[in-house]
Amino acid sequence: MKVLLVSGSTRRGSTNTAALLTAAALAPPEVTAVHYEGLAALPAFNPDDDGDQVPGPVAGLRGEIEAADAVLFCTPEYAGTLPGSFKNLLDWTVGGGQLYGKPVAWLNVAAANRGGGAQETLRSVLGYVGAVIVEPACRHLPVDRSAIGPDGTVSDPAFAAGIAGAWADLISHGQAQPPVT
Repeated sequence: MKVLLVSGSTRRGSTNTAALLTAAALAPPEVTAVHYEGLAALPAFNPDDDGDQVPGPVAGLRGEIEAADAVLFCTPEYAGTLPGSFKNLLDWTVGGGQLYGKPVAWLNVAAANRGGGAQETLRSVLGYVGAVIVEPACRHLPVDRSAIGPDGTVSDPAFAAGIAGAWADLISHGQAQPPVT
């Protein structure tokens, strides 16, 4: 099972990116976790550019989503919703249709009672593009910056246990569903 990991943060040292790097490091043997690294390179969404010849970074994004069996997102909340750069990424997925029928889940690593606005906006956009939200795999696993080690991963055992559960739920969903064609 190939899972694309998409961080909604462009910030160096982001807890969201650290969470996904940790998820990749803890992926079970049957999972190939691939980290998407092109968020900052995506041009601003313009419907005039969303035709047969999309910009190169957009074609790369769409290709990576197409090649994945599932997508795991992790995004910060900014001003009560998704950061603009991450919403831009999601806007580029509308016209391509690569998320349609694709199993998706997310991690919310914000402190307790935070991140709900981003999570609800993400749920709304993913529903709009026809992604299949794997609810049991969606987790709120707060990460304190002090738990990020020098290697950029989260060292908290409770976080590791939460990631293991998310992987199990995502894999279980994948095994129960026929592949999307």
